[in-house]
Amino acid sequence: MPNIRWLLALITSVHRFLYQASGGWIGHRGLPGFRFLLLGARGRKSGREYITPLLYVADGDFVVVASNAGDARDPAWWKNLQANPDAWVQVGRERIPVRARAAGDAEAEELWPRVIAAYASFELYRTRAGRPIPLVLLERAG
Repeated sequence: MPNIRWLLALITSVHRFLYQASGGWIGHRGLPGFRFLLLGARGRKSGREYITPLLYVADGDFVVVASNAGDARDPAWWKNLQANPDAWVQVGRERIPVRARAAGDAEAEELWPRVIAAYASFELYRTRAGRPIPLVLLERAG
């Protein structure tokens, strides 16, 4: 597979910009059936806030997938959340404080079929990554 990380970075930057600039009017709903949130988390080394658009499945709170598009490495946002699980999400116009944690084995077994039903590409990512892909629960704080 060709290295398209630069293209993914560009798309992510444009998506984040449009989502923030429109107050969530643009970017929350992508193609039909695709829903995105913005995740705000502190960098584990820099302490700087990073904002990442992610596909999500609503399950009371929010389920996101640390697939890194099927890369063998965990995404930086997941490493950051492991170091500091307190974060926030913007879903549409609403900004919500959250606390992140990896789904346990039983939770993941129950959630994966829902994730795959919503976003079939995650099944390909699971095959390609060569590592367990964490499902990350972003639970409302407070």
